[in-house]
Amino acid sequence: MPSAAALRIEIERTLDRRFPAALTPAPRTIHETAATGIPQVDALLDGGLPVGAISEVTGPKSSGRTSLAHSFLAQLTQEGRVCAWVDAGDAFDPESAAASGVSLRQLLWVRCQSASAPAKGKPWTRLDQALRAADLLLQAGGFAAIVLDLGDTAPEDAIRIPLATWFRFRQSADRTRCCLVVLGLAAYAQSSAAVVLECALLQPLTAGDTVLNGFSFEIRRGRQRFTPAAIGARKPPASTWSAIGAWETEERA
Repeated sequence: MPSAAALRIEIERTLDRRFPAALTPAPRTIHETAATGIPQVDALLDGGLPVGAISEVTGPKSSGRTSLAHSFLAQLTQEGRVCAWVDAGDAFDPESAAASGVSLRQLLWVRCQSASAPAKGKPWTRLDQALRAADLLLQAGGFAAIVLDLGDTAPEDAIRIPLATWFRFRQSADRTRCCLVVLGLAAYAQSSAAVVLECALLQPLTAGDTVLNGFSFEIRRGRQRFTPAAIGARKPPASTWSAIGAWETEERA
């Protein structure tokens, strides 16, 4: 009759692959990436933003987060892919997006208004509308990327978004292979975000004393919870957007 120690070893070997130890670190998830069209950012992320995941782009106003989102959508819409912009603050400028190369024919603009239909006797806020719209679009599928623009939403309001909402968004993005890009003053999705980028304005670029050529931005990778599928792949060519602004990147230790 085998000893208790031998039985234990046999059972552990049998269940090892089915039930890994609780303290075993989970492997990093491998994700396909989509280029942002900004070579320095794509190099920082080893290819671009993850497909089928949540990416957060944070920073104050005029820090470059919207320009980065425009560049990203320009890459996708010029390939004929359909994208969406959920505008919680009613701040989206179609002319600026078009000037950045976004094909507006391939872009659905969800424009949230302050006055809307009541829900259980209370009016919907713009944040409520934006979250509901993003949820519906993610569930519907068919979008290569959805930008959830919370840039004008106060952090004290955005941090109240339930973690269950972000988890549902992450699951839906993974199922539909959609890039959900969240723009905000801070990071809100917490562990549901695969990538967090922190943007900052360095300085304006001028020619002489009166001509403004663009802006110089800095981007830091605050967090990255995935391994790109093709590290070392050939970087995408520079886009026309790169002539408007200059980017500098920095990765946190």
